[in-house]
Amino acid sequence: MRIIIIGGGPSGVVAALNAKNEQNEVIILERNDKLLKKLLLTGNGRCNYFNENFSLSDYDSYDESKIEQIITEKNIWNTRLFFEQLGIVPKIKNGYYYPYTNQASTIRNMLIHELNNKNISIFYNTYVSNIEKRDGRFFIQTNNREFYAERVVIATGSFAYPSTGCDGSGYSILKKFGHSVIPPLPALVQLKSNFPYVKEWDGIRSEVRVDLYENDKYVDSELGEIQLTNFGISGICVFNLSNRVTRGIFNHKKEVIKINFVPFIEALITPWMERYSKKQSTKNIQLLLEGFINQKLVPIILKCADIDGSKFYSDLSTEERKTLCNYLTQFPVEITGTKGYDNCQICNGGVRLSEIDLETMESYLVRGLYITGELLDLNGKCGGYNLTTCWISGLLAGNSLKEKDD
Repeated sequence: MRIIIIGGGPSGVVAALNAKNEQNEVIILERNDKLLKKLLLTGNGRCNYFNENFSLSDYDSYDESKIEQIITEKNIWNTRLFFEQLGIVPKIKNGYYYPYTNQASTIRNMLIHELNNKNISIFYNTYVSNIEKRDGRFFIQTNNREFYAERVVIATGSFAYPSTGCDGSGYSILKKFGHSVIPPLPALVQLKSNFPYVKEWDGIRSEVRVDLYENDKYVDSELGEIQLTNFGISGICVFNLSNRVTRGIFNHKKEVIKINFVPFIEALITPWMERYSKKQSTKNIQLLLEGFINQKLVPIILKCADIDGSKFYSDLSTEERKTLCNYLTQFPVEITGTKGYDNCQICNGGVRLSEIDLETMESYLVRGLYITGELLDLNGKCGGYNLTTCWISGLLAGNSLKEKDD
């Protein structure tokens, strides 16, 4: 049978490779002039393509109970095996997998070699405008010509990184076929704030813990390096909370991230400050804080706490000491928005998992239609988890199509 893959990203390419056999004709329709354009940007050009540590808690979906049906030990094992067979030698750092070359192009080149080796046809600069199903076949209208196929895989990606050609067109196609699409919103993205001192703290990096509060209720925490910017906050720890933040803002909820600048002494901050100030008794509170807090951050904390930096810690009232410690451990930053689709790594939301057979990625609503990759309502944290979703869904769709009896 003829199988058409719409989208030459990670899930589409893997689906094509695994669907091809002597009986199947496989065609990729790609709107760009090259495949895997977005892959080259991942991991700052190094491509963090996998992670050796997997937990269901690393993922989020509206259909939360469905996550365990796709993020399984078997699927993770098959993904690792696929890359071993592809000839990718991994460099593993803290569980993160990169190609040993530290180049995303290594993975891209290996995948393209396999496509060529299997004689899979690729039509570049081909944009799909409409798909219809008639008499058991799909008819695909593009800017160049019309195609037909017995099976179709939609792997067009989300709205993230529109500069790579992602425009969310797959969502529109799937809606026409009756699928429910949870509004895709920017995720793994920098967060914006109207905090008055963002210009002053721009460029600061610090190892922190960030706690997310939604409508004043604790939600989640992350440890890691935060980047304080002239628009708000960034860094992997922030990215990992952004999935929940962006959904909360969409639903008109108050989102506040509290930054703990001293997570290493949080539980003992008050007695520690007292002992530390006695050992450094000749230093005023500003110099005292500069001993363990970024110098640019100190005046901001003092202004927020309304404390004169020329004072000594011993001169502070009980209330002033408490306020200071609160700003060191629970510095509040109200989030007003994100840096949008142009800067996000993925989108949360997408096609409901409950509408898809998660063993084959075939639509429950339309026989012969398969959905993979970022179009799914399944998003993960930083660390290769989202690419792994693309690999898994592509493998499942491709293997199912290879074995399908028309």
